[in-house]
Amino acid sequence: MIRNGDDWNGLSEVAFVIRFGSLFERSPWVARQAWQERPFHSLSHLFETMAAIVHTAGPEQQLDLLRAHPELGLPAPMTTDSRLEQRGAGLESLEADERLQFERLNHTYRTKFGFPFIVAVRGKTKDQILALLQQRSANSLEDERQTALQEVCRIARLRLEAATKAVISERKGGSSMSANEATPSETRQERATAERMMYYGKGDVWVFRTYGTPLRVQAIPESSYTGSPHTVIGVNIRIAVSGERFLPSFTEGDNSLIVATDSMKNFILRQTALYTGATVDGLLAMISRRLLEKYPQMTGIRMEAEHVPFEAMPVLEDGLQRPSDLVFNYSRNEAPTCMVECIRTGDAIGIAEHTGGLTGLRLLKVKGSSFKGYVWDEYTTLPEASDRPLFIYLQMGWRYTDPEDALEAGRLRYVPAEQVRDIAATVFHALHSPSIQHLIYHIGLRVLERFPQLDKVWFESNNRTWETVTEETANGHGGVFTEPRPPYGFQGFSLTRDDLPVQGEGK
Repeated sequence: MIRNGDDWNGLSEVAFVIRFGSLFERSPWVARQAWQERPFHSLSHLFETMAAIVHTAGPEQQLDLLRAHPELGLPAPMTTDSRLEQRGAGLESLEADERLQFERLNHTYRTKFGFPFIVAVRGKTKDQILALLQQRSANSLEDERQTALQEVCRIARLRLEAATKAVISERKGGSSMSANEATPSETRQERATAERMMYYGKGDVWVFRTYGTPLRVQAIPESSYTGSPHTVIGVNIRIAVSGERFLPSFTEGDNSLIVATDSMKNFILRQTALYTGATVDGLLAMISRRLLEKYPQMTGIRMEAEHVPFEAMPVLEDGLQRPSDLVFNYSRNEAPTCMVECIRTGDAIGIAEHTGGLTGLRLLKVKGSSFKGYVWDEYTTLPEASDRPLFIYLQMGWRYTDPEDALEAGRLRYVPAEQVRDIAATVFHALHSPSIQHLIYHIGLRVLERFPQLDKVWFESNNRTWETVTEETANGHGGVFTEPRPPYGFQGFSLTRDDLPVQGEGK
């Protein structure tokens, strides 16, 4: 669910079109052009941009947009949005004489104007729609064309409201009203649907695959990691599926559309054997797409994975020590992570969101860190430190401008967590940090500098610095420390490419 400007402004073009392409019936070109106009400071701004694209399009493109709409009250192929809108107006349950009347008037209208009768049916009865059809059939071609385009934009506005839980002003330059204000035609059921959270799924799906497709990545100065033979791949997967058609299973105990979570587990395991790509991100995307293709009651799938690192053990062979290609250590250190969210919009299935990440990284720097100059008042007991051992837990995440860079390893733009880990260690080693906040900021800058395919990186760090027992030792330097008492401090921070210094400016 899109909730704020950072959400929609940060989407890649593909994700933006998947999210907003269905607002205008079978015309994703509107969203594609709107994406070029970012950033949007409000939902009204986003809608007004799309409406302006429609009204300034060429005559042929406008005509194609109008002709993409189905005729009202008649059985015909149509998108899910149109079907639900017509159903809500009672156009799917017409009596025989009503259907004949709609058929006759629709034919007269299309013959005269060259496109179907279009009206935003939400909140209207079938009798009101029929009266409008009769009334507007008397218009001139130019007047009716403009009226139809206005209705197309009104339909898009209502769909955008439903997708974002907001009410959007139709006035040029108007601001969004409160998301809690209901339109007069909005029913209690519609409000409940808009506010509902509903999903189910399976956790701890452990998957191990041997002899997968090798991964090759571009080298960077901070890291020796250039890929993996993928002799052993291990992941722990969590999957959540959603769809409005699952509602009866919650409200009535009707499981007729429920896909058992055990079946989901089996689907994941079997599909893993068919995967020929080289990234876990791509595996999650493939499984999500195939689930949506197989089960039409599912409209959204979110899959998360934490890698289980296996490290080749050093062995002696032919008098030389080398990494074994047969024996591996089940590592319990830091682990790469990823998340893929796929959605069905109309007839299209695409990636709505994707992130990569690293969890469980624990870094200790024995000297070269300080913490002083903070607020000192009656509540302060922490002594200042000019050179302290600093022990941190670090979780990191990142987002690609184009998610396909993470899914298609052949592009050589995949960002491996191993290289991000090595960047963090390199920056930690070189930087005298006056605070953990300062450290993660500079790690983020270096990650964005090294990987231009990323548009955002974020952190959560924990301060787990040891408690000092003594700084006097027999050899005259060093100290003795113990585990710190809880509670612990933490920090969160994110950076985008806009945070990078302009070339020529100092950091």
